[in-house]
Amino acid sequence: MATSRQKEAARENIAKAREVQSERAHGAKIPRQTRGLSTAQQDKLPDKDFAFPKERKEPLVDARHVRNAIARFDQVEGVTDAERDKAWKRILTAAKKYDVAVSEASWHDLAEGGNDSMPSAKTSARAVRKTSPKASAKTSPKASAKTSPKTGTKTSAKTGTKTSAKSSTRTSAKPKS
Repeated sequence: MATSRQKEAARENIAKAREVQSERAHGAKIPRQTRGLSTAQQDKLPDKDFAFPKERKEPLVDARHVRNAIARFDQVEGVTDAERDKAWKRILTAAKKYDVAVSEASWHDLAEGGNDSMPSAKTSARAVRKTSPKASAKTSPKASAKTSPKTGTKTSAKTGTKTSAKSSTRTSAKPKS
């Protein structure tokens, strides 16, 4: 969740970007601040210049992009282990070409000492994702109702009312003040 300071910074950045874009549209020669590939440049690259050519993710066109591909390797979703093996070979080839030192022998070594919660490609997202008790209470009020074994009454966590198992009348669970 973003803080109010982060939100304000984002608003200022958007305002600056709109102002610069407007000036560029009206003929001002303002240089771009990013040194990365534009979308048009990335679209023109052949598939072989990407670590993941099928998804066209992680371009390997210079040393900076190779280092970035290694750093973000575990963030690529929707690929199999076989595709990761091939992508790692492409990254090592590009690293050798651009003189980038790679200390890991395999992409499996990337998770050690860092993001050790990286799920395997075989694991589904649902198996990894945990739901909070509050989230399940919102979606299923029946699941959050507690039944007292002694009295047989159900207390709803959402409304705080008690329902007797013998009768359908409701009584307030909160004492009156």
